[in-house]
Amino acid sequence: MTDDDSLEIPGLGIRIVFRKRAAETDGELLEYEVIGRPKGLPAQAHLHPWQTERHEVLGGSLLVKMNGANRVLGVGEDVEIPAGAGHRHYAAGEGDAHVLVQLRPALRTEQMLERLAELDATGKIARGGYPKPAAAARMILDFPDEGRASAPLIAMHRGLARAIVTVAEPHSEYVFVDEWDVDAPPEAVFPLIADATTYPSWWKPVYIDVESDGEPALGVESRQHFQGRLPYTLKTRSTITTYDPPRQVGADVIGDLRGKGLWTLTPTESGTHVRFDWSVFADKQLLHVLTPVLRPAFRWNHAWAIARAKEGLEPAARARAAG
Repeated sequence: MTDDDSLEIPGLGIRIVFRKRAAETDGELLEYEVIGRPKGLPAQAHLHPWQTERHEVLGGSLLVKMNGANRVLGVGEDVEIPAGAGHRHYAAGEGDAHVLVQLRPALRTEQMLERLAELDATGKIARGGYPKPAAAARMILDFPDEGRASAPLIAMHRGLARAIVTVAEPHSEYVFVDEWDVDAPPEAVFPLIADATTYPSWWKPVYIDVESDGEPALGVESRQHFQGRLPYTLKTRSTITTYDPPRQVGADVIGDLRGKGLWTLTPTESGTHVRFDWSVFADKQLLHVLTPVLRPAFRWNHAWAIARAKEGLEPAARARAAG
């Protein structure tokens, strides 16, 4: 085990030791040990919308609250928590708990845990084990599928998070959510969205050129050159951080723009519902300087680019489905 395989998060009362990372399992499994007495965020009532979670006690004892029942697990005992089930878990009795956690699929939980370690190291975890407001809001927006409070009114929580982020990061950050329906099955739509090298063929005239290091997979990098209606072109590098065909693909982006994009495909009776979550900072020097003045123009530019995606994606997907 190397130092790169562990995360110290004293503000949350825990230490994480990775056993199997997402890249080692093609995103099917994330496996890690949790040692300590979780407090604050990891001990609150929460759920994982898309992931099945298994806990096996290796040392100490673990209290699990789920479906109105409390269960104390001792060494060698385990519990499986279905996707979407609200629950709490924390060390029972005295001393630390040592628990093996398995999450299927992995999604971006690894990056979420690393973010928490970074927040703790930079003083952004408050007393009691909760991220400070701006950091917590950013977590809610960046990791909507990896875990969230099991309380109702999730949409309200996200709306409040966006408002907090807007106040805390007022100058260059943009959050976009675009949704539309495509008359083609997810199996035909997903390859076009996941493989950025296809963009110049159907997302016209936005994408000028795209190069990739390989077929879409976790960790694969691609380089994009694109334009909008405003008088400049942009260059970015994207690394795939979520890959769950044909449901989700997401990437971290750096370059003239810096941010995170997540595509989510949901099957419908007539084809596919497409959702694109895009949280981005304008890092190109001119854009950064002019952002407070040109914010409406940037949003108009994004709307124009998405309109071109809507025009091109359906016919391309239908042609692919037809073979």
